[in-house]
Amino acid sequence: MAKQAVATPAGGLSRGALYKKRGLWAIKAKNGGSFPTQEKKEKAAKEPTKAPKFYTADDVKKPLVRKFVRKPTKLRKSITPGTVLILLAGRFKGKRVVFLGQLPSGLLLVTGPFKVNGVPLRRVNQAFVIATSLKLDVSGVDYSAVSDATFKSAEKKTWTGRKTEAAFFDDAPKKTELPKDFIANQKKIDRAILSAIKDDTVKSYLATSFSLQQGDRPHLMKF
Repeated sequence: MAKQAVATPAGGLSRGALYKKRGLWAIKAKNGGSFPTQEKKEKAAKEPTKAPKFYTADDVKKPLVRKFVRKPTKLRKSITPGTVLILLAGRFKGKRVVFLGQLPSGLLLVTGPFKVNGVPLRRVNQAFVIATSLKLDVSGVDYSAVSDATFKSAEKKTWTGRKTEAAFFDDAPKKTELPKDFIANQKKIDRAILSAIKDDTVKSYLATSFSLQQGDRPHLMKF
């Protein structure tokens, strides 16, 4: 009679040798001659869910929830009240102005003064200014009456969609008058700043505009 071939597990070991090598006999002896068993946990029966009566349409727009927190603008260390700044953009580009303080909107409140270089009270972004090493004493300047609302125009211009014939041929520019409160604050602030400037050299420095000449190296300049 031919002997039947006995299949051996991987590794060439018989079942008995593998039983001893894995130490299964010790596990059996420790548990009273049988392998330990774990009781199966019964799964809780799920309650049947009812299908909804109505389904939302795919084209219904859902509002996006945006949590926007306005953080106060952090001022550069080189910009302090009284620092002379150089404007880099806008109508008065290149002019030197005096920094008074930071408004609630984060913008800088600056002035020429107007009598020195023609720059009135303005709001500028600190990204478009260069802080110089010159600093004036503006502790006696009261600008509490000036706020962000001071610079907002009371009348909003409305666009009708087309220009009339009379307005097309009317080339004369219309001048807008400044409010009396704005002019009074300008004179009051300029008077306080000019009283703090006792050197004529500082006045001439504020009156001159900043510009780069041929051969100048801005990265090596000390303002």
